[in-house]
Amino acid sequence: MAQPEAAPLVVPMPRTLVTYLRLAVCAAWLLCHAAPLCAKEPVLVDVSGVEGDALDNVRRALELPHGLVRDGKVDRLWLDRFARQAPEKARTALQPYGFYRAKVVAAVREEGEKSRVEVVVDPGEPVRVVEVDLKLEGEGAEQKEMRRQAASFPLAAGRVLLQTDYERGKSALQAQAQNLGYLDADFPRHEIRISPDLATARILLTLNTGARYFFDGTHIEGAGDYPDTFLKRFIAFKEGDPFSYAKLGETQLNFANSERFRQVVVTPQREEAKEHKVPVLVRLTSAPRRTLRPGVGYGTDTGGRLSVHYRDLNLAHEGNDLDLSLYVAERLQGFAGRYTVPSESDLRSSTSIQLNLQRETVSSYQTRLAAMEFDRNFGLGRGELATPYLKIQQENYKVANVSSKSRLVLPGFRFSKDRFNDMIRPTSGYRFSVDLRGAHQYFGSDTALVQAIGNASVLVPVPGRFTFHARVNTGYSVLTDPLAELPPSIRFFAGGDQSVRGYTYQSLGPRDAAGRVVGGKHLLVGSVELERALFKNWGVSVFDDIGNAFNDFANIDLMQGAGVGVHYYTAVGGLNLYLAHPFAAGASPVRIHFTVGFEF
Repeated sequence: MAQPEAAPLVVPMPRTLVTYLRLAVCAAWLLCHAAPLCAKEPVLVDVSGVEGDALDNVRRALELPHGLVRDGKVDRLWLDRFARQAPEKARTALQPYGFYRAKVVAAVREEGEKSRVEVVVDPGEPVRVVEVDLKLEGEGAEQKEMRRQAASFPLAAGRVLLQTDYERGKSALQAQAQNLGYLDADFPRHEIRISPDLATARILLTLNTGARYFFDGTHIEGAGDYPDTFLKRFIAFKEGDPFSYAKLGETQLNFANSERFRQVVVTPQREEAKEHKVPVLVRLTSAPRRTLRPGVGYGTDTGGRLSVHYRDLNLAHEGNDLDLSLYVAERLQGFAGRYTVPSESDLRSSTSIQLNLQRETVSSYQTRLAAMEFDRNFGLGRGELATPYLKIQQENYKVANVSSKSRLVLPGFRFSKDRFNDMIRPTSGYRFSVDLRGAHQYFGSDTALVQAIGNASVLVPVPGRFTFHARVNTGYSVLTDPLAELPPSIRFFAGGDQSVRGYTYQSLGPRDAAGRVVGGKHLLVGSVELERALFKNWGVSVFDDIGNAFNDFANIDLMQGAGVGVHYYTAVGGLNLYLAHPFAAGASPVRIHFTVGFEF
């Protein structure tokens, strides 16, 4: 008896896949039909004898006029007229690049159903500058910034006469004058005299700065909930300062970076200026003062985490900042609160009080910490912050099999300076910080110590869309009691996403007799990384980390990890995935690290 034929296996295709296949078929059809259309272009313009930017400019000048081709047919009379005009258009297009003696011939060639306009260019020798007579007049003529700008004018004797360089030099001179407050700066004389033989040129240029303008009063609208003393902190200039567009831009940036305003418009009211004093109007649209943001995330140091963040940016209608966070992760749980009172006189200065309640469980220790810190921040300049502080903390902990508790009163001083070209995806810049702190029984601590912590990071752009990143983290302690008397928050450990990659978080350091990591008095960690940018938002990198915590400089056991990284950059920061190989005997061959943002 014949066996019945097996029914064919039919797998239903997902709807999204069917949609993609349809789109692909349509795209292929369009490409197949578009190619003949491109190939049947009835008129081609061929330019020879010149190259580079000059060639591009000639091609733009010789774009076919609208209407020369209609319904696929060429208007022959119009085409002949276009060919007669082509030499003059080409010669004009070459002049900005110094070619004033160019010879151009154009002819129409018939090639079956198509016509070709052949344009042959002999650019000749470019015109060279033999003299630059550049003068400064007016009140600002003797300003060193103006004289320095004039000295850097891009055209000089012997250079090819390039119109782009000439216009760039003029614009830079006028912009410098206006940025110094000379808003009426203009050129009463601006000439390029080309010799009759079209071989040499003389530049005659005079900038008259005019009178200097100054800032008058500033009027702020649209932020009635904030006191005037708070808002004036964001203004980067004072009444009577020389007018500066850069200071207006800095003012707008200060307001925008405060996170308190949805829209900021800073307008100089020059039409209302009296006696060369310009009033300024600042229009603000306030953002919601209170925000509540839940969050979900993951980090290889902390594991999966949930968080709730509450912030009030205008507590008591004085511009005071209340920042509260509750977070729960696999290895870290806690509450952090900070109340900040801004300085009335300086944008970067403030006084704050912080409360931190935290429980952490990692492979090396377990700890429960309650800490309160009082600090005073002083903005010293661009990117510079100095902070004297007093921190009081109580910590219960277990390291290896030893359980204990600690009370510390830590007066200290922090200083940091940073400068990066971009806070989301930096490619150049640096940051360094130092933290000096100490404790003694006289001030209520259980133990006495002096500790110094230093961190530095540098980014250097390298040709080929590469960025070189190096960082170093150091710590040094002077103790009067055994290390066992110190809590984990004061000891040094290494390993993790921002330390030596390839090893678990806080898993490196001196060990006890049973081989358990107990942390050390000192720390030394270094890293080098080379990243290559890909496309618009992607990057790949290779890195090498080395370091460890230790107790004795004569017996440093540095651990090494190396690997590769993949980076995707978003508007809120980078997503970084690393595959790291530890070089320690017995360690797992590869460890994955995942971080969000750039660690400065």
